[in-house]
Amino acid sequence: MKKVKDKILKNVVIGGALLTSAIFLSIIGYIVSKGIGAINLHFLSGIFPMVISTCYIILSSISISVPIGICAAIYLVEYAKEGKFIKFIRFAVESLAGIPSIIFGLFGMIFFVTFLKFGFSILAGSITLSIMVLPTIIRTSEEALKSVPMAYREGSLALGATKLTTIRKVVLPSAIPGIMGAVILTIGRIVGETAAVYLTAGMVPRVPEGIFSSGRSLSVHLYVLAKEGVSFEESFATATLLIMLVVLINIMAHKITKVFKYAK
Repeated sequence: MKKVKDKILKNVVIGGALLTSAIFLSIIGYIVSKGIGAINLHFLSGIFPMVISTCYIILSSISISVPIGICAAIYLVEYAKEGKFIKFIRFAVESLAGIPSIIFGLFGMIFFVTFLKFGFSILAGSITLSIMVLPTIIRTSEEALKSVPMAYREGSLALGATKLTTIRKVVLPSAIPGIMGAVILTIGRIVGETAAVYLTAGMVPRVPEGIFSSGRSLSVHLYVLAKEGVSFEESFATATLLIMLVVLINIMAHKITKVFKYAK
């Protein structure tokens, strides 16, 4: 009877995985089949400013959020002692993860764009997105650091290394694959975000001159094309390009993870 239950459970799990994969592939296949035909030199030259703006926003947001998120995770795992304060921090991080992105966008527009006078700019959008993705980085990095066996730390300390050296040379290299997973998830959310970018970085369709310039990301461009009914063909082509960009970034992140993993 137990074997029958195990077999049924195994089939249910496999069925769920196959169903999820089929839904994912059908969505991707539908979008790519509709959009790939419209990608040509004329389309690429027209969408080039949006690609550059998207890259600006990704790099700026990652540069701000990743160091802060990893440092916060290190503090929570390696230094903090369990208590009400740490429970409050974890509760605040988890609550922050559940807030809709439009709220972050409104906050960014009021505080960064208007109060700090950054204007609609890549900087305002990047800081807003950095705050939005911090919970993902902190929680995922925290789990990656927790997965490092305690024996690694004890062995390093027993050999006379300081705690900081142990974290830098033993704990962090071992947790790199998990931390890179957090970065990949973060990039995916930044690339796909529309509301927060629309309200802070603006939607000027030109190559930004710097982080203080306004710019239109690919996701905002896709939203404008679909909302105004300019061209559904170009909408699908933009969505296809967006998917290709995310896949390319993920492949690069996996390559970097492997380099760190085998360099240990």
